[in-house]
Amino acid sequence: MIKVLFVCHGNICRSPMAEFIFKDIVNKEGLSSRFEIASCATSTEEIGNSLHPGARAKLDEMGVPHKRRAARQLTKRDYHEYDYLLCMDQWNIRNTMRIIRQDPADKVHMLLEYAGQRREIADPWYTGNFDQTYDDLILGCHAFLDYLRDQGEV
Repeated sequence: MIKVLFVCHGNICRSPMAEFIFKDIVNKEGLSSRFEIASCATSTEEIGNSLHPGARAKLDEMGVPHKRRAARQLTKRDYHEYDYLLCMDQWNIRNTMRIIRQDPADKVHMLLEYAGQRREIADPWYTGNFDQTYDDLILGCHAFLDYLRDQGEV
């Protein structure tokens, strides 16, 4: 089983959108049984809160199934539980490293790295642009699945 954890600042916009998008993609590919997919925050600001209304509206608009959930913070244990910790921006990387301390297995990456792009996925909590965030997440999630295929993991 491939265990994937999407990470962002508050776990109410980008990382849960990525979680539900990736779950939808692998489900449509018939690969759900091969994955455990979740998301979390590096901060404590939104702990317990569900999806941001803009994130929920965009997922609904695009027909991506989602459910009510509670934001949670990344823990040191998550590093040992998951195979991939996929962050949305450099700030997420820094804060992830602050929590886990070290990455000897090279599990921590930015999602868009898999699409050959060394750029961040903008936080729609600040930008209000859930369309662009969705497009970046789709790009990153598809590229990540392609990477796993290329590596022979799926």
